[in-house]
Amino acid sequence: MRTELWVVAAVAAALIVTTVVLAGMLLLRLVRARRRLKDAGIPVENKANFWGALIYLASPVDLLPDPVLLDDIGFLLLALRSLQSAADSAGVTRRR
Repeated sequence: MRTELWVVAAVAAALIVTTVVLAGMLLLRLVRARRRLKDAGIPVENKANFWGALIYLASPVDLLPDPVLLDDIGFLLLALRSLQSAADSAGVTRRR
């Protein structure tokens, strides 16, 4: 096989592994965020951002094609950050 093909295959494999690792980490944060959503005191707009990001993740309409999950992960991370700051402002305690 030619060297260029090996380089392309290695880069593709690295992207796939990175995406899987990020998705796993995001799943863990998602489970924790779901627990925090049950707590009172978090504004509705932050909950709506969170659920909107989940709907975008499952939606067939994407900014980038589906094999590239960077846009989905980005929207979820922004929603989780918004939820985190709202929970901190509301004084909701963290569970681990």
